[in-house]
Amino acid sequence: MDKMRLGRTELMVTRSGFGALPIQRISKEDAAKLLRKAYDGGINFFDTARAYTDSEEKIGYALGDVRSHIILATKSGAATKEGLLRDLDTSLRLLKTDYIDIYQLHNPAHLPDPNEPGGLYEGLLEAKKAGKIRHISITQHSIQNAVEAARSGLYDTVQFPLSCISAEEDLQLIEVCRQHDVGVIAMKAMAGGLIRNPATTFSFLRSFGNVVPIWGVQRESELDDFLRMEENPPLYDEEMKRQIAADKKELSSNFCRGCGYCMPCPAGIEINNCARMSLMLRRAPVPVYTTPEWKEKMAKIKECLNCGHCMSKCPYHLNTPELLRANLADYEEFVAKMEQ
Repeated sequence: MDKMRLGRTELMVTRSGFGALPIQRISKEDAAKLLRKAYDGGINFFDTARAYTDSEEKIGYALGDVRSHIILATKSGAATKEGLLRDLDTSLRLLKTDYIDIYQLHNPAHLPDPNEPGGLYEGLLEAKKAGKIRHISITQHSIQNAVEAARSGLYDTVQFPLSCISAEEDLQLIEVCRQHDVGVIAMKAMAGGLIRNPATTFSFLRSFGNVVPIWGVQRESELDDFLRMEENPPLYDEEMKRQIAADKKELSSNFCRGCGYCMPCPAGIEINNCARMSLMLRRAPVPVYTTPEWKEKMAKIKECLNCGHCMSKCPYHLNTPELLRANLADYEEFVAKMEQ
């Protein structure tokens, strides 16, 4: 499998990485099978986070015996140096390793002050000096913070949502990182599942020489798709560009990306899916979303407390309650027409 240099880390990562957030949703043995198939298929880069429940444990279980042959990235969302170092020790234990290749601050609202005594960045430097981490990195959902991080000289890689439907402002991050020799890790390359043809975003991101997408994989069929495309990369040709333009036109509104930072909802609403139901109804097999289970999930929107929790947590500054209500109205109308 083709590899690329990940910025100034000098790490040679496969041009498709494995995003391990979705393996939280499957059993330990199923996750191990999937991870091992990815490794056997040539993938050497695996990204997870302390916040992804048992994801780190599953990676350690599946890949602990081949640790020297893989590149591991994980994250801490800690707000203090002490919390970060505790997170790191937990990650090391669960991943069955004594070092993390790429250790990332997990979407902080503000970049930490590198000169703050006893601060987060001091903790990162201490961990690196102790040999527990090799490279200091960051993930972001704010384009302003991501660009600032890339220009600061403090981070070896920046992870950010990038796909074939990304806004031009977001895509400028790729060039900023190239200029500063910062590795670019693309999360949500399938736009949270809204992109239905993986070849479009695969070919688009492959057209950049300094971007590695971490594909969020939960099913073997999904992994098979990416492994097949690695063997025979789809061309970023005029037909592909036409398909991407059509997707961009349909998804040009300020839509929910399904990142889940608004969760959990105090009212029990599955916000990260319900807030983009209108798009999913039109971009996926309809019967999937018209079951009694989904009708019940959508009806929970009526119990919204208007507490503001979701809006305060949304990295894209969406009016989430308003978006939920609009999606519910559209959903009810859509289902009513289907059942006539």
